[in-house]
Amino acid sequence: MSLYLILNITSFLIPFLYSFESRMKYIKRWKSVFSAILITAIFFIVWDIIFTNIGVWSFNPRYHSGLEFFGLPIEEWLFFICIPYASIFIHFAFHYFYPKVSLSDKTVRIIYGILILILIPTIIIHYNKLYTSINYILLVLVLTYAVFRVPEILKTFFITFLIILIPFGIVNGILTGSFIEEPVVLYNNFENLGIRLGTIPIEDIGYAFTMLLMSLVLINKIEKKTK
Repeated sequence: MSLYLILNITSFLIPFLYSFESRMKYIKRWKSVFSAILITAIFFIVWDIIFTNIGVWSFNPRYHSGLEFFGLPIEEWLFFICIPYASIFIHFAFHYFYPKVSLSDKTVRIIYGILILILIPTIIIHYNKLYTSINYILLVLVLTYAVFRVPEILKTFFITFLIILIPFGIVNGILTGSFIEEPVVLYNNFENLGIRLGTIPIEDIGYAFTMLLMSLVLINKIEKKTK
């Protein structure tokens, strides 16, 4: 079994087993959660295929099974299911067990303003770096939509994302070369800022934030329509 597959299964398995927890009953949301994750995954997989084909990043054959579809290892496809499921579980678990812990509208707007002041100049200055520019443009768009249309999500997600970063940092750290001889995912540093948090490109933080926020927005929409 490949290292990448082990990381996917391990990340998914524990949250999945706890999804049947009698109080939270997270499994009852499976239709909206999996629907949102799949829709988001389609978008990110297409992006992934394009960036892999043009050399923005690549995958080390030493750490995956060798089974590929459209140039992506099967483990990479599973990544967009397993990691979001585990991360969204953390978000809803926190929201369930600590329902009173949330940010005010004002705080959400302040954080949004600070992020925009950082992201927009970065996009302009580094427009020629594909991972940086495309990643942050999408982050700005999704974040702006959430702030003005579903700010209640961000009242909790700005908090839970900091918690999610702990397991994300471990998994993504391994994928980018921490604790192992070579990275699982190889980045073309001409297409990013070259700033690393340990071994993790700083753009990966925005990438994860956008992917998870997009899923949460879709879950919110699906559940509202269902009700």
